[in-house]
Amino acid sequence: MGALGYYLALPFIYGISLLPFPLLYLLSDALRLLLFGVFGYRRKVILTNLRNSFPEKSEAEIQAIRRRFEQWFCDLTLETLKTLTISPATVRKRVAFEGAGILRAYAEKKQSVVLVLGHFGNWELAGARYSAEPGLPQLYVIYHPLQNKWFDGLMYRMRTRHGTKLYTMRETTKSMLRDRHLNTATAFIADQTPAPERAYWMSFLNQDTPVFQGTEALSKKLGYPVIYVSVTRPRRGYYRMAVETLVAEPTETADGAITEAHTRRLERNIVNNPDLWLWTHRRWKHRRESIPQ
Repeated sequence: MGALGYYLALPFIYGISLLPFPLLYLLSDALRLLLFGVFGYRRKVILTNLRNSFPEKSEAEIQAIRRRFEQWFCDLTLETLKTLTISPATVRKRVAFEGAGILRAYAEKKQSVVLVLGHFGNWELAGARYSAEPGLPQLYVIYHPLQNKWFDGLMYRMRTRHGTKLYTMRETTKSMLRDRHLNTATAFIADQTPAPERAYWMSFLNQDTPVFQGTEALSKKLGYPVIYVSVTRPRRGYYRMAVETLVAEPTETADGAITEAHTRRLERNIVNNPDLWLWTHRRWKHRRESIPQ
């Protein structure tokens, strides 16, 4: 059944990917009406997350963010499919890249780095844009394989066709240690929900939140500077990717400092552009008091 569904869906996926951007966004508008207007996709989760994250905002403000988020979410979905066929020239046109010189300087010193970002903006286009820029450390993205091997293969092609390489989440530590002789930039999307007993707990968006410690642990173990990647959207269809050195000397930091730093930096992005984060996820499904003592 998995193979049948894949081969039935494949022509539609490629057909969407080949649409010019104006038609892609018309389709996105229709998808929004269907997904959120008719089916009310995760409406309760979205509103609960927004109300708890921004208790100072009025209900009218919360609803306005929700509506903008719904548009961005549908745009993101179709833009991700677009990466199947988009050209490097179009990626460079659609995604501005600020701070590439920081990464180029690390490459010249043969210094590998850790990149950290969140489910914010368009991380798929950001990966393609990074790989379209010459002279940077080789990009490796950590990903979680899909259960359906056919769709997993499709996602693999989408993410690697511009030159990006992948590490599976399960084998990240082993792979980074194996490749430490190479000049790499390993990207961690660090705002997923970890197992509560292995998490670093902190306040994030006004809530007690478990945060992955892998970014901090591996940057300190390998001595790789931590680079934060921000992907904002100045207008529909266009993004601005900016990089900044967050922690230059990770081995000299106190426990928790790197985790606090990249989470606070993401929080600032979200507060400034709340419609560009993935509010459909149950990010706060765990409670610290539920951890066995």
